[in-house]
Amino acid sequence: MLINIIRKSFIPVVLLSLLFTNPNNAQEKRHLTLEESLKIGLENSKTLHSSKMKIISADAQLSLANAGGLPSLALGANYTRLSNVEPYTITIPEFGTYTLSPTVLDNYTAKLSLQQPLFTGFKISSNSEIAKNNSLAAKQDYSKDEQDVIYNVKNAYWNLFLAGKLKEAIDENVQQMKAHLDDIQNFFKQGLATKNEVLKVEVQLSEAQLSQIDARNSVKIATVNFDNVINISLATEIEIQEDAEVENENIEDIDQLIDKAMKNRPDLKSLQYRLNASKNGITLAQSGWFPQVVLGGEYDYEKPNSRILPLENKFIGTWAVDIGLTYTLWDWGTTKAQTIQAESQYEQTKDNYSTLKDAVTLDVTQNYYNLVKAKEKILVTQQTVSQAEENYRVTDERFKQGLTLNSELLDAEVALVQAKTNYAQSIVDYELAKALIERSTGGK
Repeated sequence: MLINIIRKSFIPVVLLSLLFTNPNNAQEKRHLTLEESLKIGLENSKTLHSSKMKIISADAQLSLANAGGLPSLALGANYTRLSNVEPYTITIPEFGTYTLSPTVLDNYTAKLSLQQPLFTGFKISSNSEIAKNNSLAAKQDYSKDEQDVIYNVKNAYWNLFLAGKLKEAIDENVQQMKAHLDDIQNFFKQGLATKNEVLKVEVQLSEAQLSQIDARNSVKIATVNFDNVINISLATEIEIQEDAEVENENIEDIDQLIDKAMKNRPDLKSLQYRLNASKNGITLAQSGWFPQVVLGGEYDYEKPNSRILPLENKFIGTWAVDIGLTYTLWDWGTTKAQTIQAESQYEQTKDNYSTLKDAVTLDVTQNYYNLVKAKEKILVTQQTVSQAEENYRVTDERFKQGLTLNSELLDAEVALVQAKTNYAQSIVDYELAKALIERSTGGK
């Protein structure tokens, strides 16, 4: 059972082989606390960088939607060269010939135009609300990704801690077994032990040494996994700078934890904002049933100005203001179909929100009971280690005095390393259970 625990891999062994078979990989050693690890992990996270870009994109979309309700101002200019034609003239007997429309070959136009939507069937306001809620949802998505990164760093950190503790326990067990072998060999030379008893100790020492190899490998794998999670060079050696401290703190009541999760979970908040956006989508779809009213205005500065007759070869400015109304009388049911589609999407989002709330309740409940279990196991495994250490001490002394059997000392050695392994595992289970509670309730 012990060997199986040690042989659990934290990441595929392929990563390890790629790292440690390359002689060009310079080994760097870093001493990190959990707080420092979290800081590095958050700063280097590509997931968080991607989430930040989504926030920027959503904010830009909000600005774009808000701009739809603001006046737009455009400036245009044009030059046209006309072919030469005879000017339009009229001849009045006794008075002579008059040119009514002189030919101006070079035409210049400068136009400043302004448009302001007055009423769009709530299309602009709906678009703005949708973009606003999507922007808020993107920020909550970032918070969720941040919590995931924090948990992943903690998970990798405590797994590295566990690998180190298991290695320490097995290294100590190997030293105990070597001392045991020396004692039994001395007994054998004195005729106080059989060859079979020596072989039993040698076999158990070999098993312990195999476990030691696995333990060293597990530390390397856990280190590579940790380096990968905080996004630093996979060749970096890590030394954990803090020991786990089991806090005698009270665990909050499960109802309080669920209530906290309902208020703070970023994924719930994100989906609530998307539910709001989906509701605004119905209003947006219904905008096709309303008229569209736009106020427009323009100032023309032309040479010649076509509104001035007869044409004059000089710049003259004129202006105009208009109000336009557009109302779609028949669109073959397009607006109705869009409304039905929007209403359907809103109902789907409502169902998703309700399902997520149930999932959050289940998540918090499971993590709560796992935390309670982990805390209880720490107390039991602490006591077991004390008992196993005392049992080994007494048995070792009695064995050296010839008062107990070789097999009893072997059993005591196995029991001690297993007790220390279980204790280290219970500490890590407790730390990870706390981390899961923090994430499932929306904390950090």
